[in-house]
Amino acid sequence: MSSNLTIKKYSRILARPEIPYYLIIWSTVFLSALGLTMVLSSSTVTSLQENGNAYAIFMRQFFFLGLGSFAFYWAFKVQGAVWPRIARYALSISIVILLLPFVPFLGKNVKGNRNWIEIAGFTLQPSEIAKFLLILWCALQLRRIGEYAGKKSPFRLIAPGFTVVEVLILFERDLGTALLVLIIFIGILFISGAPMKHFIGIGVCAVVIGSAFVLSSNYRVNRFAALFDPFDEKYYKFSGWQPAHSIMGLASGGLWGSGLGASKQKWANLAEAHTDFIFSVIGEELGLLGTVLVLVLYAALIYSILRVALKTKDDFSRYATAGIACWFIAQVTINIGSVTSLLPVIGVTLPLISYGGSSLLANLIAIGYVLGVARRTPEISEGIKLSRMRKSSQ
Repeated sequence: MSSNLTIKKYSRILARPEIPYYLIIWSTVFLSALGLTMVLSSSTVTSLQENGNAYAIFMRQFFFLGLGSFAFYWAFKVQGAVWPRIARYALSISIVILLLPFVPFLGKNVKGNRNWIEIAGFTLQPSEIAKFLLILWCALQLRRIGEYAGKKSPFRLIAPGFTVVEVLILFERDLGTALLVLIIFIGILFISGAPMKHFIGIGVCAVVIGSAFVLSSNYRVNRFAALFDPFDEKYYKFSGWQPAHSIMGLASGGLWGSGLGASKQKWANLAEAHTDFIFSVIGEELGLLGTVLVLVLYAALIYSILRVALKTKDDFSRYATAGIACWFIAQVTINIGSVTSLLPVIGVTLPLISYGGSSLLANLIAIGYVLGVARRTPEISEGIKLSRMRKSSQ
């Protein structure tokens, strides 16, 4: 009987309109803090080898977290009318910044991908910002569906912009980001109520183009082959090395983990331990409980973003917020799928946790935008006021 009363009590709390607002804040704070801690733990060996300073990578991440916090606050506080104005030029800005890596004195090749630029000693990835800008542009286009009175489908409204961005990313040879952008596009189309024939067409094109890119490179073919058994002698020392040692790290962590800073795999065994494979280091050092905590925090964040999307009455805000939810769902799923060898390794970071200034900055701006939408939604805003009144009266 008491357990039923407890369930009803917590269900009433979760039903409060202001709960998504607070869940977004606290899940973001905890994920960012955990990310900074794990970047410090997982990057010391690499940082010492590459920079002669064990804390260089950590300090860069700390700098971008501070910069991202200011951007987060701005995105949260800025007036809602600013975002549609930004969205009007978002596609043009995306195209310009995606062309920057092809500028000789700016562009930088990293492991065969030309998707980076270097400015004042900092390496940035323009495609991270382009993802958020593309979501804003798609939201603006879809808000105009009513104006066309059925003359234009959601697909025809946003497919041209998506195609241009996707082609530029593929020219940079960044298949991971290209896949993410495709999933975001599909998610936004689904939310807009596009007919099934469009999804079938997109799926067929994606399989054909993706297969062509994979088959054109022996390295990518071997990555797919290693997916089924990374410990196979044919792949272990080559394309199977990363997924194999990632699994070793996760398996050796047990329930409680080996302790913060005690990872063995980060000692030159697991490449990209502080970026793409940081979830494996979390599993090794913090154990199963640490990985479950990360998943719970992501679930709370994504659930809350979707709740905000459902609550808002503004079409632009709804599409943009839902697009951001699709972005986080796709990126978390692909990263953890790669780390656990359920998906091929395609170089996708873990939002808010992995090392990467441009990724962290884009994530925090997007979450700040969602919080701003929540603050401007009357039902949520009223709930926040009532919550503060309850606290002040206690």
